Amino acid sequence: MLEETNDNLSGSEVRTDGNLATDIQENSNSETAKNETATDTEEANSLSKRQQALNEIEASNAEEHEDETLKARHEIPMPDYETFSMEVLVDELQKLVTNEKVMSIRDHVEEIKKAFLSKYNHFIEEKKEEFQAENPESTEEFEYHFPLKTKFDQFYTLYKDNKHTHFKSLENNLKNNLATRLAIVEELKELINPNENIKDTLKSFNELRERWKNAGPIPKDKYNHVWNNYHFHIENFYDYLHLDREARDLDFKHNLELKQKIISRVEELLQEQDINKAFRELQDLHRIWKEDIGPVSREHRDEIWNQFSDLTKKMHDKREVLFEKIRGTEQENLEKKNSIIAQIEELGTIKVNAHSQWLVQIEKVEALRNAFFSTGKVPSEVNEATWAAFKTAVRNFNSFKNSFYKDIKKEQNENLNKKNALVAKANELKESEDFSATTPIMKQIQEDWKKIGHVPRKYSDKVWTEFKEACNHYFNRLKEQRNEHNAEEMEAFDKKKEYLETIKEFQLAGDHKTDLDAIKQHIENWKNLGRVPYTRRHIEGKFNKILDALFDKLSLSKKDSDMMRFTNKIENLSENNDNRKLENEKIFIIRKIEEVQNEIFQLENNIQFFTNTKNAKKENSIVLEVRKNIAIHKESLETWKEKLKQLRNLNQE
Repeated sequence: MLEETNDNLSGSEVRTDGNLATDIQENSNSETAKNETATDTEEANSLSKRQQALNEIEASNAEEHEDETLKARHEIPMPDYETFSMEVLVDELQKLVTNEKVMSIRDHVEEIKKAFLSKYNHFIEEKKEEFQAENPESTEEFEYHFPLKTKFDQFYTLYKDNKHTHFKSLENNLKNNLATRLAIVEELKELINPNENIKDTLKSFNELRERWKNAGPIPKDKYNHVWNNYHFHIENFYDYLHLDREARDLDFKHNLELKQKIISRVEELLQEQDINKAFRELQDLHRIWKEDIGPVSREHRDEIWNQFSDLTKKMHDKREVLFEKIRGTEQENLEKKNSIIAQIEELGTIKVNAHSQWLVQIEKVEALRNAFFSTGKVPSEVNEATWAAFKTAVRNFNSFKNSFYKDIKKEQNENLNKKNALVAKANELKESEDFSATTPIMKQIQEDWKKIGHVPRKYSDKVWTEFKEACNHYFNRLKEQRNEHNAEEMEAFDKKKEYLETIKEFQLAGDHKTDLDAIKQHIENWKNLGRVPYTRRHIEGKFNKILDALFDKLSLSKKDSDMMRFTNKIENLSENNDNRKLENEKIFIIRKIEEVQNEIFQLENNIQFFTNTKNAKKENSIVLEVRKNIAIHKESLETWKEKLKQLRNLNQE
């Protein structure tokens, strides 16, 4: 406490151990202290807290006096960087490094670095675990390129370079300024000389004070010692030199008024809602009190200093209340983070057996991770332990998850082998010229591909690209071939249209064999004209109607006529590669066979019923009718079976 201790200083040589005021006071008051009773505990605590508040401000001012760029640091708000994502942290670092003075952002940069590296290291650990899970037998060294880390390193390196340059420049200035201030102190000592002219002494005194104001910053570890020595000799000059009393009293009065104004301002600051802002201004007022304002008269010295230091303690107490509130918030954050950790730990024990279910679990953990990062600071003494518990919980969940994916690794490799086989088959067929035979196979290959499950992620894109290129190559060739055939099909359509007019005029000769051969020749001629475009296939129906009319006129059995119509129909479908209709026809025939067989079975059961009755002779006519129906159905059954056989033979060709 500068003001209350320096009043007791004698004119002896000044000590340079940095504790000048306290040591001299203790020596000068030693006899008195022996006779005084011990101060009670409450008063001692009060003095201790007051000194704590003063020491806190003194230390901060010493640091800022060394580097004046630090005075601006409180103007940059300090957000809770732990809640920021890595992307936002890098953006904040870039803005600070490129726009602010290097020492003003020191605390900010270190907080950003701590938050970023915590998240980055956690991120890399997860990626490494994923790599090891996917490549359990690999000897390959894990590497992961993260562009955001490169960007962070770039701006952090720029900050360090700027700081190095700043300190290098500052170091020389501090040494020179310290030497200058120590020299001024020595010159102040020499001013106390009764033989000197008072006017010359005052002139020299004022010149030294002006030189002191302009001397610049000095190392913070020398700050208090040098300032205490300086003030001691300033006060010594006032107290022991025979100055002009009127001039001295005016100076004392002016200094007193300035210090009273500071005290009034501190009283106002005690009402300020923004405690941090008020404390920063109080710190500035202490600097002004110490560095800019001279001493006051001895009678006011203790009183005004005690008043100022008591107000400082009150501000310090208010700040402590704020810190206590912050600590309460940090405790709430700790409880939230512990709850999040517990939830992640629980998810690390719930076993699920499907990829889709694991995706849900992973999404839950990711949401909890984001909640953890967005929750504010916890008490510093448990920060490391909380972070370690979080990392362990996430790591255990990932290990639990990876064990599932290790189990399906074998299945994925089998799927890869299947897909590689399809790729090889597609590559083998992609140059085929037999489009009618190859196209159904290629389509089936594509269907088979869809049915195969996932393959290892690192092969997925490669195998899919190879398969797609092979299929695209084939179907592009097929499209080109169809475009070439389109002109031929239109020509065939025109010929069939012309032929249709000719056959309409055809008349049967009346001779069964001659007429049958003629109809067969028309069918053969029609086929030889070629295939027509898909959109023109209605002409086939017109031709079939004409054939039906001719068959009706011809004295053929119903079965022969039906089979000839059927043969012509399926041959047309086959020539047009209409596999869907051929398959539908096959299904229809199989159902008809089952239907006819059921009818025959039912009729035979009915006969059995009638033949077992007492009046079987009377029912003979009914039985005969049933037997006749059975014969008709059996004949129909043979026709359907022959159609099915013909269809199956067509598929085998």
